[in-house]
Amino acid sequence: MQSPPSSVLISFNGFGIHYYGLIMFCAIAAGILVMRSIAKKYYKDINTEILLDLLPAIILCAILGARLYYVIMDWNYFSSHLSEIFALWHGGMSIHGGIIGGVLCGFIYTKIKKINFLKYSDIFAYGLCIGQAIGRFGNYFNCEAFGKPCSIPFIKLFIPPAYRPYGYENVEYFHPAFLYESLWDILVFCILFFAVRKIRNIKDGVIFFSYLILYSAGRMIIETCRLDSVRNFYGIEVAHIASAVLILTGILGLFIIYKKKRQDV
Repeated sequence: MQSPPSSVLISFNGFGIHYYGLIMFCAIAAGILVMRSIAKKYYKDINTEILLDLLPAIILCAILGARLYYVIMDWNYFSSHLSEIFALWHGGMSIHGGIIGGVLCGFIYTKIKKINFLKYSDIFAYGLCIGQAIGRFGNYFNCEAFGKPCSIPFIKLFIPPAYRPYGYENVEYFHPAFLYESLWDILVFCILFFAVRKIRNIKDGVIFFSYLILYSAGRMIIETCRLDSVRNFYGIEVAHIASAVLILTGILGLFIIYKKKRQDV
C-alpha cells in the first residue's frame, strides 16, 4: 500500500478541504443512515424522531470528547502549540474520548426526556461500528495510526520519512493498523447485527454492552502493534487501560441486565 500523495483534497487561496474532514463527514453520515434504517425496520418501538433529535447533541459531544481526550493525553505537545488544539483537520481524535462524550450526552438527554437510555444506546452501537470503520481511513490520509515495521506483500504500508517515528527513520513499510481496526469494526457490526440481535428475548442494552466488549477486545490486540500510542501509564498504553475499562463496563452491564431479568421471572 502506498501512502496518499497529500492530506489535502482541494486547496484554493489558502483554504483547503482535507481528506480527514471529508471522511469524518462521510463516517457520521453513514452511521446516521445505518442507525435510522435499522431502527425503522427492526426496532419498531424506537421513535426515530427522538433518535434524530438526539443525534446533533451526541455527535457534537462525541467530537468534543474525542478531541479533548486526545489533547489531554498529549498535553506536553499541545501546551506549547495551543492553536493546534482546534486544528481537527490534522487528525488527533480518540474513539475512547468520543464514546465517553457521546454516552454521557445520551445518558443526560434520555434522563431529561425520561426515555429508555439502553434502548437507544443499542441503536447507536450499530452506527458507531460503521462510522468507526469509515472514519479510520482518515488516519490513512494523515499518515497516522500505523503499526510496527511490516514486510508482508500487499499489506505493508509505505510511510513517508516525515511521518516516521523516532528510531524508525530508515524503515519504509509499516503495518496498516488503521485498516486492521476498520475491518474489525465491520466484523463487530456483523456479529451484533446477525448474531447478538437475534438472541431470543434479548434485553435492552445487550447490543451496546456487547459492542463495548467486542470493539475494545479487538482494539487491545491491534494496539500492541501500533507505534503512535499517545501516552502510557507505568509502561501501559492508556488505550489499553481505556479498552480494559470499557470491557469491564460491558461485562458489568450484561451481568446487571441478566441478573435483573432473573429477578423479574
